[in-house]
Amino acid sequence: MIFYRNPEWGKVKTRLAATVGNARALDYYVRLAAHTRDVALPLPCDKALFYSHALDENDTWPNTAFQKQVQTGGDLGDKMQHAFAWGFAQGYRAVCIIGTDCFELTTEAIRMAFAHLRTADAVVGPAADGGYYLLGMKALHPAVFQHKAWSTATVARDTRHDFERLALRCAELPTLTDVDEEKDLPAGW
Repeated sequence: MIFYRNPEWGKVKTRLAATVGNARALDYYVRLAAHTRDVALPLPCDKALFYSHALDENDTWPNTAFQKQVQTGGDLGDKMQHAFAWGFAQGYRAVCIIGTDCFELTTEAIRMAFAHLRTADAVVGPAADGGYYLLGMKALHPAVFQHKAWSTATVARDTRHDFERLALRCAELPTLTDVDEEKDLPAGW
């Protein structure tokens, strides 16, 4: 599952826009989203794209490759919990969620996450800023999405603690960089 913000001027990458402007922030977001799409396309699994507020059947995400949904719920945790609930209700036995902010994300990293889920209950791909770029589970655990200070440096750590408290085995992927601010942009962008 991919969480995707509808690409609208002034509504994406707002922390980045504070230093580079809304036009450049939108351009960077579109590039990051295209990277995410290209990383996800070769995966031999079903894929779902969760739009922030409106479906777009005529965008660059092929309708033949991506099931398209709209995010529902309150805060980010609530929205992710709803998405995981949807995935498990579809009958999937392992579900991973990613965003569109990680230029270091690879197809192989997502494959590795699903490989971990063969033996682990969950998998986390931590981001350098303390959040995560990937979360995967074999069953819905609502506690993982509650009582979090989303978009802060404690999210991945708090999520790991939730899995420990629930006595679930959690695998970890390598730490990668999310783009939230200008300092996070890759060289040459």
